[in-house]
Amino acid sequence: MQSDWGYELHNGPATWSDKFPAAAGSRQSPINLDPSVAIVDPTLNDNPLKWDYSSVKCTTLLNTGHGWKVQVSSASPNLDGGPLSNKYQLIQFHCHWGKNSETGSEHTVAEEMFPAEIHLVHWNSEKYESFEKAASEEDGLAVLGIFLQVGDEHPELRKLSDLMPSVRYKDDKLPLPRRFDPATLIPNNKAYWTYPGSLTTPPCYESVTWIVFKNSVQVSEDQLEAFRKLQSYCEGQKPPGGELNGCIVENYRPPLPLGNRELRTAS
Repeated sequence: MQSDWGYELHNGPATWSDKFPAAAGSRQSPINLDPSVAIVDPTLNDNPLKWDYSSVKCTTLLNTGHGWKVQVSSASPNLDGGPLSNKYQLIQFHCHWGKNSETGSEHTVAEEMFPAEIHLVHWNSEKYESFEKAASEEDGLAVLGIFLQVGDEHPELRKLSDLMPSVRYKDDKLPLPRRFDPATLIPNNKAYWTYPGSLTTPPCYESVTWIVFKNSVQVSEDQLEAFRKLQSYCEGQKPPGGELNGCIVENYRPPLPLGNRELRTAS
């Protein structure tokens, strides 16, 4: 059974609000990160953003039919500070990319797109009893966004890109055989933008505090190519046709208006 949403004309972002009303809201993500409208807020440095993934265990790599996702087991909160009033806990991370390195990221910077964007998804475990409850609450989620730029191979990410042939089809999954450190996905320069937004995939709940790093991390073209070989249908099924013919590429939502929201930065 094919998903009731996707990235083609018949089920893509322009149609999502038909089935997921939140997608038509005024706090939707992604957005164009325009440095010229960003408000410098020095209070973001009063309690600096910090994370500690030392006790995190990345357990499973999964092909969701929309991309790859790594499930995370975490016993305690591991993200707080900066724009966050509570402590948040990593639950999964995933990626968006394009059919080539000209497109792929969900957020843009001054209208410029990156080849890919990783999202580290955290939930407010200090305030809510479960991710499911937090996902629909205004302050329920915090997502770290990291741009990927083509350059040198990312050694840690290779642990995932090498496994992509094993999760080629929708619902394929496997336990991660080696420890993966999510902290290696975060750029050395910790400068970021932050704004109130939403999930970028259905149900598009407006529950996310976005923290998008200004600096990118490098990955090789070969690593991105491994992502582009994933398929959106189950093994044994016939390719669904359409513009993408079952290939998971262009799996990003275009930017939406900032509206009356504030885009903030610490410097």
